[in-house]
Amino acid sequence: MIRIVTSARLTALQQDADGARERAREVQGAADRASAGHTRSAQRLTAQLKTARREAEVARADALDLQAALDNIKAQLAKAHDRAAEQAARIEELSAPPSADASMALLLYYGKPHSIHPDRSAAYAYAATLGAPLSGWVPVGERPAAELRWVCMSFIYDAARDHFRSVTAPAVEPLGGAA
Repeated sequence: MIRIVTSARLTALQQDADGARERAREVQGAADRASAGHTRSAQRLTAQLKTARREAEVARADALDLQAALDNIKAQLAKAHDRAAEQAARIEELSAPPSADASMALLLYYGKPHSIHPDRSAAYAYAATLGAPLSGWVPVGERPAAELRWVCMSFIYDAARDHFRSVTAPAVEPLGGAA
């Protein structure tokens, strides 16, 4: 079969082909622009992902450092709390009024009062820090205290009379009720 193509038909086909090529170029341009936009978006998102991952690693490392510091501070706080509780108990113990029969120790240095201690062992220990021997303490006896380097005397506080008295000396009643 033979078909005769007229010039008008050929011109119309030529115009259709040119239009199709133009639309193809437009579609290709739009596709290229969409592809380039997609590629730029993918690159931007990839860069943001890398940045976010780096920031997350830094944040994790900071969190671990802060946790270690917090643990250290908690341990120090617990120690300080324990020390404060011990000191509070010691303050409570020391601030309690002595009982009527509780004796204390007075250290004399060549007969002059030097320091007061809760008991003889504490007085001996303190005197040892000042050069006195730990052992060999003997009662004063007949010698005057002024002739001895260190003397430890026990005494109690008599709250009824508001004074201190020696444990070794007997309590003497005043004559005739005089105070």
